[in-house]
Amino acid sequence: MITGRKSEWNGIKREVSIDLEKATLEGTLVLPKDADGIVLFAHGSGSSRHSPRNRYVAQVLHAHGIGTLLFDLLTRHEEFIDQNTGELRFDIPLLARRLIGATKWIMSSPDTKELKVGYFGASTGAGAALLAAAEIPDGVSAVVSRGGRPDLAKNALAVVRAPTLLIVGGDDEPVIGMNRDALAKLKCPDKKLVIVPGATHLFEEPGTLEEVARLAAEWFSHYFKAEKTSQVQLAGSR
Repeated sequence: MITGRKSEWNGIKREVSIDLEKATLEGTLVLPKDADGIVLFAHGSGSSRHSPRNRYVAQVLHAHGIGTLLFDLLTRHEEFIDQNTGELRFDIPLLARRLIGATKWIMSSPDTKELKVGYFGASTGAGAALLAAAEIPDGVSAVVSRGGRPDLAKNALAVVRAPTLLIVGGDDEPVIGMNRDALAKLKCPDKKLVIVPGATHLFEEPGTLEEVARLAAEWFSHYFKAEKTSQVQLAGSR
């Protein structure tokens, strides 16, 4: 059961095409009425915007008044190449550039340009999300990683300013170590590692994905509101 503070649905949902310099990416945009912000999803290797886990998390965010953009980081042709070679799924700079391009698209679109932006990265997508957050520090309000590989962001970790939540399964031992190392390298003022007991890498165990969604919704809600409040206070002091 999905619960949140906004149960009435009268928002926007539509399929979108994001035109970038060298690619057109397909996505699904959902905006609840009076959304507090929007979260862009960076999926993991071999996945897509149709990932059932990310779509579930997105539904929970909608119930909390948060918009989402689930989109493919690769074109269909690139996905075909990657399925055969695996050469693009670990090209973190490329994936980060695509995420930045989608972020700029969100920031320039009439329906979304006033919204705070967050990133939800899964698996290798977490590395791309953190690299993108480091590249546009004033454009990203919060980052959440699910079973992620933040270590793939490498030196960019020290540059990230957005509050960052790392969520790892308690039985995903190799990734726990990677996340602990990444947490130590992050220099953002607000950072946290949460280990979900009994969960493996994909959070397929009963109740574990629900816990991920709850933690993510709370993190994004808190920091979207905190930034909105600070901007109101700043405007009032002028």
